This record gives sequence, structure tokens and C-alpha cells, in this order.
Amino acid sequence: MQVIIVGAGPTGAVLALMLVKKGIKVKLIEAPGDFKRQFRGEGLMPSGLEALEEMDLLKLLSDIPHQTIDAWEFLLSHRSLFKVNEPIEAGKYCTTVVSQPHLLAAIIQQAETYPQFEFMQGEAVQDLLSVNQRICGIKLGSGREIQADLVIAADGRNSLIRKKAGIDLTKLQSSINILWFKLDSGTLSQSSNIFYSIIQGKDAFGLFRASSGQLHIGWGLHTDDNYDWKTVDWVNKLAATSPPWLAEHILKHQASLTKPMLLSVVVGRCDRWSIPGLLLLGDAVHPMSPIRAQGINMAFRDAIVAANHLVPILSSSAANLGQIDAVLPLIQQEREPEIIRIQQLQAQEMGQAELLHNSAFVRWGAKTLAPIIGPGIKYSWLKRQKQLRQGVTKVASSL
Repeated sequence: MQVIIVGAGPTGAVLALMLVKKGIKVKLIEAPGDFKRQFRGEGLMPSGLEALEEMDLLKLLSDIPHQTIDAWEFLLSHRSLFKVNEPIEAGKYCTTVVSQPHLLAAIIQQAETYPQFEFMQGEAVQDLLSVNQRICGIKLGSGREIQADLVIAADGRNSLIRKKAGIDLTKLQSSINILWFKLDSGTLSQSSNIFYSIIQGKDAFGLFRASSGQLHIGWGLHTDDNYDWKTVDWVNKLAATSPPWLAEHILKHQASLTKPMLLSVVVGRCDRWSIPGLLLLGDAVHPMSPIRAQGINMAFRDAIVAANHLVPILSSSAANLGQIDAVLPLIQQEREPEIIRIQQLQAQEMGQAELLHNSAFVRWGAKTLAPIIGPGIKYSWLKRQKQLRQGVTKVASSL
């Protein structure tokens, strides 16, 4: 059996490796010539780290740039609302930020040790091939056609394969986009790596030390913001929003502050994850909000479940195309409940942020009563985090 996977991001790379380990022929096709992007999700929750362990890939992190998150702290009008230390759950992993390009390269390097694997980097897919209303391969931009028994789309939230297959994405409402900045960490590199959520008036941003050691800043850009973000003096705006210690750091290292990069948030999911001969996984079928870095974590979990269902059929000499097509809906059936729940939890987190953004009274109350209501807000936040961090359903490799 021949499988084509389009997209060598987290879903495509780990699924390709799991399949070739079981003797299945895989062509992994990636349009860009390298793994570098302006933005690559880095956050691995305990659910993502446990997925790497299930795939026997957790050991790769020892040779890859990464940083653990030591705590989460919420600052409102320069006052600490609450703080939670990692690991939050006893006996679980700490949230970890990892260099995704390095991780993907290490996974591909492992896959390339198997003769069944072919990595086609710098090759763009132009269209799908079909025979008798079943997808049977892909057509490259060069005009070359490649046949396959199964095509798997792991080509991200703007999936070309999804569009070519005529599978609709139902978008869920999101009123916030993200402006992404990077800043030298300077002496802050010696301190604990705390993920700060900083709220000042209607403005808010997140701050943490990334795998590179740089500080990463994610500024919430709301649809009702009445300014042109491209013309803002971001050094002074970030400093004005920050507590004094961070404002001083931003001003001192302002030459290193990168220009903002707009991350347009797309959240949604498809009613159908497959048609005969084609399976969609990861952000191609359920793009996630960036809240709590769920994209990469759900991608790994999708790949494990897909491999559990596909390997027994694809590795059988007696398998036929009908058997492949019959198992594809089972993957959706197993994964979809978790995706729906995680997106609901992300929406709840977004709702809390919107409430603070839209209501001066709520902000005043939270600031004034912080010592009294802080413990209650902390309890509510921790309750929402459990499934965002640990996952909703049990995902384990049966291979």
C-alpha cells in the first residue's frame, strides 16, 4: 500500500514516521524548502508530551532547544491576581516550549532511515487525482502525477487539499487576532520562565521565554480596537502596558524588539474528516485557537489515533481500498469529541478575556478586590485548565 501525506508539520511528520516503522510506504510532501516559519507553535502541554512518549519520541527533546514553563501568573493593572507553579498536576509533565523546526527535522531524520519513506521537500501539490469518485493520488505543481492508495491532508488551517476535495470548514467566531513580537531576554534569561498574562486597561498580552531563549510576546488585537497596529509605536505601547520591571526591560532592549507579525486566528472544524481515498487531520480539519497551544498537542494525538486504525489495514497483504475507506470515519468518531470540547474550553478562555476587555467595571472590580476574589478566580482557571492540559479522552498507541 502507498500513502501520500501532504504537509510535514507535526501531524504529517509523526504519522509518516509511525507508518514507515510498520513497513508502509509513505511519500511525505512539503511545499516549503525548510521548516522555518515566522510563527511556529512551540507549546507542549502534558497531553502533547505524553503523546510524544507514546510514540517513543520524547527522548528527542534532549537534543533540541526547549524551555520548561515554571509558572503561570496573571497581572491586572500591575498587580498579581494569582500565580500557579508548574507542574500543576502531581506526577505530570511541566508545560514545555520546544523549537518546532528542530523537532520536525529530528522526526524526519528518523523516518529517512526507513527505505519505505520518501521526503519530497520543496514540492507543491496543485490538485487531487480521482477515479470513480475516489481520491487516488495528487498532482504536483510541476505537472507530475503520483498515485496512492490513501492521501492524508496535514497541510494546515489553510489546507489546499481540503478546498480541492470540496470539504467545507465551519468557522467558529473569534474576535481576537494576535500580534507576535520577539525581544532579547537579557538578564531575564536567568530568572524563572513564567508565562505572564498582562492586562492593563483594555490592552492585554502574553509573555514567555521561548525555546530560543528570546522573549515572545503575543498581543491581543481585538476587532473593536480603534488604532492602526501598523503605525503604533510598539516600544512605548508595550512599556506603558507593562509592570515597571518589564517596562524597564523593554526600553533597555528596544533595539531588539521585532516588528509585529499578524497571526490571523482561524478556528473551526469540518463536519466530514474524510471522503473515499482521503483523510484530513490536524489543523487541516480542525484549526485551533492559539489559547494554551492546542494545535500541536491535538496534532500529535490525531496522528496516534489515525495510526492505530490505519496500520493494521495498510500493513495487510489482503487489504483492499474499501477497507481503507471504511476505517476513515472511525478516526473522526474517536477524535472529534475531544476536539469539540477543547474548542469549547478555548472559547471560554476567550470569553473571560473579552469580558475584561469590554467592561471597565469588571476590570475595576477585579483590581480593587484582587486579594479577596483572586483565590476564586484561580480555582476557576485551574478547573478549566485540566482538560486543556491533559486532554479529554485517553489516547494511547496500540502499535
